[in-house]
Amino acid sequence: MSAEAPSLGTAQASVRLHQRIEALCAASIRALAGERDLHFRGHRLQRNGARLPLFAPHLHPSIEHDDFASFRGAADGLALRLLLSDPALHARLAPTDAGERFVFDLLEQYRVEATVPACLPGAKTNLRLRHDAWSLAFHHAGHTERAAGLLLYTVAQVCRARVTGDPVTEATEDLLEATRAGLAPLIGHALAGLRQSRHDQAAYAVHALAIAGAVGALLREAIADPRKPAAAGADEALANLFGLLVEPDGATSERFATAVAGNARDLGGVGRNDYAVFTSRHDREEPAGARVRAAELVELRQRLDRLVAQHRVNKPRLVRDLRALFDRPMHDGWDGAQEQGLVDAARLARLVAAPADRHLFRSERSLPHADAVVTFLIDCSGSMKAHAASVAVLVDTFSRALEQAGVASEVLGFTTGAWHGGAARRDWLRAGRPAAPGRLNERLHLVFKSAATPWRRARPDIAALLKGDLFKEGIDGEAVEWATGRLLDREEATKVLLVVSDGSPMDSATTLANDASLLDRHLHHVVHGIERRGFVRVFGVGVGLDLSACYPRSHVLDLAGATGNAMFGEVLDLLAGRRTRSGSRSAESPA
Repeated sequence: MSAEAPSLGTAQASVRLHQRIEALCAASIRALAGERDLHFRGHRLQRNGARLPLFAPHLHPSIEHDDFASFRGAADGLALRLLLSDPALHARLAPTDAGERFVFDLLEQYRVEATVPACLPGAKTNLRLRHDAWSLAFHHAGHTERAAGLLLYTVAQVCRARVTGDPVTEATEDLLEATRAGLAPLIGHALAGLRQSRHDQAAYAVHALAIAGAVGALLREAIADPRKPAAAGADEALANLFGLLVEPDGATSERFATAVAGNARDLGGVGRNDYAVFTSRHDREEPAGARVRAAELVELRQRLDRLVAQHRVNKPRLVRDLRALFDRPMHDGWDGAQEQGLVDAARLARLVAAPADRHLFRSERSLPHADAVVTFLIDCSGSMKAHAASVAVLVDTFSRALEQAGVASEVLGFTTGAWHGGAARRDWLRAGRPAAPGRLNERLHLVFKSAATPWRRARPDIAALLKGDLFKEGIDGEAVEWATGRLLDREEATKVLLVVSDGSPMDSATTLANDASLLDRHLHHVVHGIERRGFVRVFGVGVGLDLSACYPRSHVLDLAGATGNAMFGEVLDLLAGRRTRSGSRSAESPA
């Protein structure tokens, strides 16, 4: 009993804290909405004992993961919904389709948040902070890595920004570009009408219904499952994405689940290779430095030099560790006139001339030699832009240390030439939008440093990693095939591929025009094939995200928290087999 007492006390304290916060929030909602009988019961707001709808996902923070400011913002949002929205009108106009109803409910919440009275400036700030907190939690949970999740997330961000005048959540702004570009022709007109009619619920609903209809159609395409009825598939996909069930009356029966780290994807059929490429006419492979002006490249290199200096890495120690990891004995001739070893035929005459001489043997001489090549393959998708500086420091320092340790190295990157398909998608549209076209974007592979190029000559091109507009979308499977092919062309005995990424493949044009898990399956197929053949050892370095679902040998690297020698030590431990998938140390012997 005594062992359980602390956890029990902690649980009771958490419950009491939650009850106190709910009591304060209920009082605030009653005051702002002007209604007396509003209380929280079972974490749900009730009026006269009847549960009210949840209205929108960002109105329901978690006591375990959110601060009090989030609860204040949620309380203000609930109060404004009760004060400024006509529930009967909303229920009468709400669509029956699950996805469309979700978008329609969300847009009505944004309308009331946009019409917050001028005498309540604090409420406006609270609402913005709460929505940003929910947005980041949704993104970090991995929901934006699926087509349906990214679609709804983009709609939420873009529509709220247009209606309220607040900017989208800055940390994920680049993530939205491709999907936002694809949505513009479909909802642009209705989107413009939202803000103009925000003070008239009925007029506003006309535009909201148009947006909900367009998004609902895209959502049904993204989550289509031929084995299930369309309505059941939509409800189930929404439940998986948001941790909620959609009720027939347009409300929701469960609040959003706490974000869970990792990738929740349907990867059935990983073993099959149904991958196709609609057109490769626009694919390119280029030196990274060729995409940056010469003067800018000099500035980027100077910036990278400053960043490397700030990390204060113990480079001699890193070189020693790399030698210990990769060095193998190599024959370097023979030492003759030894008293033991192998008989030296050239000295047998000495046995007759000087019988007492025992220096008739020879021994093999060996020197440590690193017969290895290491490739860093960097995901240059939009979400990786935030980590570009840390990744650049990592690969620049490793490239220099590997060269000093006698190990060849390459630094490669993969992205796309355009957002939302570019010229490849335009070709598909001109062809009449054939079904299941396969990969539908301009693949762009970048060489920051080739294995044959010394680090000193490659320094400017490595700094191109800091060029923000290189980062667009990511087609991981083809990039891993490309990097592996380059490794197989090398003569070194040991070949290592380190994939540095913060998530699964993401190309909006491909995902929306095909099975949503096409890119994921292809990546798994490629990695599985490489592992089975065994010529190249593949490792996944997850930037704040567990990549073990894609790469059996992987480690989560916290670039924000790991500095100096620690960051490099974690990668070395991964290569040596001393790291588990979760990042903790393993007692296993080096691989």
